[in-house]
Amino acid sequence: MPLRQYAYFALFSRHISAADMTSQLGITPDEVRVRGSRFTEPAVVPVDHSWMVVCREPGLRVDEQITRILDRLQPHTDRLCDLTRHLARTGGGAVLHIVRYFNDSDQAQPGAADAANLFGWHLDRKVLDFLSATGAELDIDEYDMAGGDDAR
Repeated sequence: MPLRQYAYFALFSRHISAADMTSQLGITPDEVRVRGSRFTEPAVVPVDHSWMVVCREPGLRVDEQITRILDRLQPHTDRLCDLTRHLARTGGGAVLHIVRYFNDSDQAQPGAADAANLFGWHLDRKVLDFLSATGAELDIDEYDMAGGDDAR
């Protein structure tokens, strides 16, 4: 079964921009979102400012993608904790987000038949301690991309 997946750690706020988060952390994000930028019609729908460190590397299990993210973030845990506490007081916060697309034949990778099994993954103590320290939520989205009769 074709599987495409990625993970990211995000900070979000309705009041503090991604640029301000970058300045406070001293870490350059992989992606940012600007509040109100996703929808413009019929009216601007406010979304949060987001600051994200992302791993989209194919062929890795989710736990391996998370390890890549945490390897970048853990040296900055103290600053992340300070910022996430501030964000939480103003309605923002932090999240480790995992997105998985099953039966995604349109996005199949070359050599996928030889690829490692990507279905099993776990969160070890190091990851759980980081999520707890930063006050981050865990959000997992899974989508079955099979169309019509294949989606059972």
